[in-house]
Amino acid sequence: MQQKKLEKKLFGTNGIRGVAGKDMTPTLALSIGMALGSMRPGTIAVGRDTRTSGPALANALKAGLLATGCDVVDAGILPTPALQYLVRNHFDAGAMITASHNPPEWNGVKIVEADGTEMGDEESILIERRIFSGDFTMAEWDGVGRERTAESMGDDYVDAVVGAFPPGIGNGITMVVDPGCGAAARTTSEILTRMGCRVFSLNCQMDGTFPGRLPEPSPDGLSPLSDLVVSTGSSFGIAHDGDADRAVFVDENGRFIEENQEFGLIADFVCRDRKGAVVTPVSTSRLIEVIAANHGCHVVYTPVGSIYVARTMIDLEAGGTPVVFGGEGNGGLIYPGHQLCRDGGMTAAMMVALLAAEQRPLSTLIDALPPFFMVKDKIRIKDASSLISTLEAAYAQESPDHTDGIRINRTDSWALIRPSGTEPLVRIMVESRNEVLAEKFYKEIMDHIRT
Repeated sequence: MQQKKLEKKLFGTNGIRGVAGKDMTPTLALSIGMALGSMRPGTIAVGRDTRTSGPALANALKAGLLATGCDVVDAGILPTPALQYLVRNHFDAGAMITASHNPPEWNGVKIVEADGTEMGDEESILIERRIFSGDFTMAEWDGVGRERTAESMGDDYVDAVVGAFPPGIGNGITMVVDPGCGAAARTTSEILTRMGCRVFSLNCQMDGTFPGRLPEPSPDGLSPLSDLVVSTGSSFGIAHDGDADRAVFVDENGRFIEENQEFGLIADFVCRDRKGAVVTPVSTSRLIEVIAANHGCHVVYTPVGSIYVARTMIDLEAGGTPVVFGGEGNGGLIYPGHQLCRDGGMTAAMMVALLAAEQRPLSTLIDALPPFFMVKDKIRIKDASSLISTLEAAYAQESPDHTDGIRINRTDSWALIRPSGTEPLVRIMVESRNEVLAEKFYKEIMDHIRT
């Protein structure tokens, strides 16, 4: 059963986000804490990334939880997948203070359910109603919760990732790690070193002003990483976003690996040993269809957002369909044998295992993938729904897919136009195996938008 995207007011594709002190305030964080504590009584883990507004928001959210009678475990600074791993194994729910890839002035909250997945749409709508109405279950004076600090618990996550691979699998492999001064500064270098790798690093100080580069690991911001990879003779370089649920790579020549190619390469490696479904949003390259078919697997599409991917993976397994792999074409990959959430640390480790098995340079492996050409753009617009309606009318004869926004599927190409779930804009993606066709289709869509 495909996950349906429901309309929410505060929660976007991945939690609540906004500019700190303006949209994302301690007052809102307090309300989120009281609402979460009212809905999920028990012991709640709270973590955060390195953003400067993190302590204020975390303390406000914890105050709300404590006031409802929940016990709070403060896990400190750690990646989102590390908190999700801890919640799944130890706690009744969790809250991560992060704005992921958004600029430094942003912050937000992701709610984690007891199974380690992010809170789904139905429950997010319920928690929104509590926030708007003030429907909180407050504890009496002698029933308020207790707080304890457990920053070392993040080591459990590191142990789990390292333990998923044979000892010494990274022997002889050198790489560069760039966590961008974010939460992975505590974890990824440790994971790779313990796997036997020789690790160089940059931007490994935890600094919420993000002085080295912005939290979004874009090609423009990764030039220093590329330079260090080449100068050290490393096999690859890896970079994370602010909360390290994503990972992107540069090859041994310093070339940025487009995230859909990353997804395809790792899917090709993972799907060799199992048959079943690969779950991914409608924004992902058709390269994944080709890779999956080569191994007797099939692709199941979802709305954009890791929560829809994770929930669909759960539903498929419950219905008897084996799930091999999942993720998004942005470097956020999901390993169902490990945990059902995007995990940048696990992706870093998987790349080591892949290169150890292949014994070929990363550039060679990427160049062997079937070529696909994708055009990406984004526009700021006040009335996204009107734009989508206009395109629905223009392409009505092509039976557009409405899983998320509007996707127009053609034999030789496809296009997706959808409102962003994390920023006030509309994203446009067009892909074809022919670069000229991709550009032509993109121009055709933009002509409709302009007129």
